[in-house]
Amino acid sequence: MDLQLQGGTAFISGSSQGIGYAIASALAAEGVQVTLSGRDAARLSAAVDRIRDEHPGSSPRGLVADFAKPEEVSRLIESLGDIDILVNNVGLFGLADFESIADEEWARYLDVNLMSGVRLSRHLLGGMLRRDRGRIIFISSESGVNVPADMVHYGVTKAAMLALGNGLAKLTRGTSVTVNTVLGGPTYSEGVAAAVHAIAETQAMSVEAMKDAVIAQNRTTLLERFIEPAEIGSLVAYLASPRASATNGAAVRADGGVLTAML
Repeated sequence: MDLQLQGGTAFISGSSQGIGYAIASALAAEGVQVTLSGRDAARLSAAVDRIRDEHPGSSPRGLVADFAKPEEVSRLIESLGDIDILVNNVGLFGLADFESIADEEWARYLDVNLMSGVRLSRHLLGGMLRRDRGRIIFISSESGVNVPADMVHYGVTKAAMLALGNGLAKLTRGTSVTVNTVLGGPTYSEGVAAAVHAIAETQAMSVEAMKDAVIAQNRTTLLERFIEPAEIGSLVAYLASPRASATNGAAVRADGGVLTAML
């Protein structure tokens, strides 16, 4: 299927690896000129080169920014130009006991996971509406619906992301601009892979056996395996396309069936 994205422009926050990179790659494969971002200049440069190698004819670029630092986000925003597709992907996650999470850590999670999307959307949505063309896509998580007890701060920011996407979609009434949110599930990104490898080594297990053991702890998954980042990327590419013109203000699941409610 031709997604009719050829010649478009996209910015994907937090895209030097993992889900963000997979999204950038999926869009570049459709002829979109992608701009990636990351905190580490060397890693970001390698990701840009990889996109260029995987998709000959593409012209990816990278912008270095730490989304925990508003001044760096401001500099990044000034470098963006007109963007047709904004993917708010950057995010922090980690296990923590609720009582141990200090105010400073709450502020850091909110700044990166939520306010990054606020700042980027505030800058780009107006231009999309004036051009009557554009997509904003938030990469949230099933943890924003079913907040985990051992990652309350993470889940709360992902729930807030859902609310932000829902509110922004209402500003697009009567236009060709859409705002949607993807609810991802357990995904085998580089960060997860590193953790699985480390645990497997300490327990003298194979990586595949450890992956199976981790997923087996999730009693609601229908997929019964980790989601691959490219599977999230494919959904985002569709939502970014004119083919998804009737999907707006939605929370679209790519959670492998982890969420059990019908709606």
